[in-house]
Amino acid sequence: MEGKETIPKILVIDDEMDIRDGCERILYRMGYDVLCAENGQDGLQILENQDICIVLCDIKMPGMDGFEVLAKIKEQYKSVLVIMLTGFSTVETAIEAMKKGAYDFISKPFTPDELRIVIKRAFETLHLTLEANALKLEQHKNLIDLETEQSRIRTIIETLPHGLMVTNIRGQIVLMNPVAQKYLNLGHDTCVGKMIELCIEDKGLCDYIMQISRGHYKADEDMPSYELALSEERFILAEGRPVLNEDAKCMGAVVTLSDITDLKIFDRLKSEFVAQVSHELRSPLSVIHDQLGMVIKASDSEKSGKSEKNQYLIGRARDKTKNLISLIGDLLDISRIEAGNECLEPVKVNAEDILKKIVEFQDVQARKKNLSIELKLPDKKTPSLICDPTALESIFGNLITNAIKYTPDGGKISIKLDSRDENIRVTIKDNGFGIEQKHLPRLFEKFYRVKDDNTRFINGTGLGLTIVKSLVDSLKGSIHVESEPGRGSLFTVILPCNAQTGQTE
Repeated sequence: MEGKETIPKILVIDDEMDIRDGCERILYRMGYDVLCAENGQDGLQILENQDICIVLCDIKMPGMDGFEVLAKIKEQYKSVLVIMLTGFSTVETAIEAMKKGAYDFISKPFTPDELRIVIKRAFETLHLTLEANALKLEQHKNLIDLETEQSRIRTIIETLPHGLMVTNIRGQIVLMNPVAQKYLNLGHDTCVGKMIELCIEDKGLCDYIMQISRGHYKADEDMPSYELALSEERFILAEGRPVLNEDAKCMGAVVTLSDITDLKIFDRLKSEFVAQVSHELRSPLSVIHDQLGMVIKASDSEKSGKSEKNQYLIGRARDKTKNLISLIGDLLDISRIEAGNECLEPVKVNAEDILKKIVEFQDVQARKKNLSIELKLPDKKTPSLICDPTALESIFGNLITNAIKYTPDGGKISIKLDSRDENIRVTIKDNGFGIEQKHLPRLFEKFYRVKDDNTRFINGTGLGLTIVKSLVDSLKGSIHVESEPGRGSLFTVILPCNAQTGQTE
C-alpha cells in the first residue's frame, strides 16, 4: 500500500466512455494511477479527495463544460496541470484554453503516442517545479543554520543555484563557486588566482568578461549578456556587471552563470505554437482579402452609386487584412529561424546578382514615391558566399523595403557593395526620416517600431529587422546602424565570404 501511494494520479473527465476507457488503458500501461469521471461535478469531487497531479478534461460536456472545470481547478488546485480535450479543434478554443490557464491542448481523435508525449512533457514540467521548490526549501534551511557572517557569505555563494565568478581588473579569477565550475566543465580543480583564458575555453566568454573587468561598461547602463552553448542540448547565460570601489573606479567584474536550457525548450515550444496558429489564420485571411478585392472591383465596374465612405471602409478592411497576412508571414519566418530551419540547401551565391534583382524589383515601389535608387558595385567581382540565396534576398530585401518606406517623396537611396579582408560589405543609405539615438539599441527587437509624427501612418509588423538580424547572425555576420532624425539612416551588413549555413557539422 505504501508503494501504491507514490504512484502519480491522473484524472480523466469526459462524457464519452470510449475516451475515458482509452485514456485509462494507455496511462495505466505508462505506470500511472488513473481515475475517471463522466462530468465536471464528479471530477471536482474526486479532486477534493485524491492527490491528483494532472487532469485531462473535455471542453464540450453537458452541464458544467470544460472551461468551467478549468476555472475551478486553477482557483482551488494551483499545482494541478490541466490538459484540454476537444473534438472541436479551432484556433479560438486553443487560444482561449491557454489564456485561461490550461497547460496543453489535445484534439480528438488523438493517437496513443500523442497522448504519451503530452503526458510525459507535463510530468517533466511538474518534476522541474518540484525540484525548484525543493531547492528553495534547501536554501532556506542553509541560511537558518549559518552561525557567523563569514560562513554565511561563503555558504550562500557555494549553495547558489546559479554559477558565480568574480575577476579583478587584470582578468584573474578571485572567486568561483562550485556551480560555475560545473557549468564550465572545470571539475574540482580550483581556478582561483588564474587568468580566465587558462580556465575558460570559450574565447567569446573570455572577451566578454575582460571587457567588463577593465571598465568598458558603466555600472548604471544596460549590460549586455553572453550566451554559451555547451552542447546542442544545454545552454548557459552569462550576465556580468563591473565591481566598483568607493571612488566609482572599476576593480573587476562579477559574472553570474544561469542554465537557460529549459527556457530554450519553452521558447521552441512557443514558436511551434505560434507557427501552428499562424498557419490556421493565413488561409481564411487570404480568402477575405481576395473577396474584399473582388467587392471593390465589382463596385467600381457597376457604377452603382456606392458612397465614398463605404468604398473607403472596404478599402481599409482590405489593407488591414493585407497587413495581417504580412504579419503572419513574418511570424512563420521567425518561427523557422528560431527552430534552426532558416536556410535551405546552401549553394554558391553572388551578392551582386542578388542586389541587382532586388533593386530591379523594388524600383516600381520607389517610382511611386519619386525616389531614386543608386546601386554602386565594385570594379572587380566580389567573392561568392556559400548559403541559401533566400536568406540574402530576405536580408537585403527587408532593408531596401524599409528605406523606401521611411524615405519621403523625392528622396534618395544609395546601395553600395564592396569586399575586403575575406568579407563582403553592403551599405544601404537613405535621406529619410531617420531614427533617434534612444531607439537604436532596441531596433532589432521583435515587434519594436519607432512611432512618431512621420512614421505612425506607415504600416509594418515590427518583425522585418528581427528577421534580418537573425539571418545575419546565422551567416556569422554583423549588422550596424547609424541614424539621425531628419538626416536618414545607414545600415551596414558585413558577411564573411567563407560563411556557410544550412549544413550540419
